[in-house]
Amino acid sequence: MQLRLCKLSDLKDEEIKGFDLQGKHLIAIRKGNEVFVLDGICTHEEYDLANGFLLEDRVICPLHLSQFDIRTGKVVNPPAEKPLRTYSVKIVEGEVYIEL
Repeated sequence: MQLRLCKLSDLKDEEIKGFDLQGKHLIAIRKGNEVFVLDGICTHEEYDLANGFLLEDRVICPLHLSQFDIRTGKVVNPPAEKPLRTYSVKIVEGEVYIEL
């Protein structure tokens, strides 16, 4: 199911933005003309990653510094062990859509 997330212009470059959609908490990250969408809750301590920060292509949970690759969701640095789910993104006429 393809759902509209936001306008591309709602996402600032290199910023993490949280969204609640269809009962899921997600984060969206814009890097230039690319947008990455992942589950927004850290798999280690269930902390909101919208409060985290970016370092290159990683989102970092500020609670215990777990790091996740924004392209794959894979854990780059523990203590988290379980990856984040990633979502397919399409940008159509300035609107960001994801596949749920």
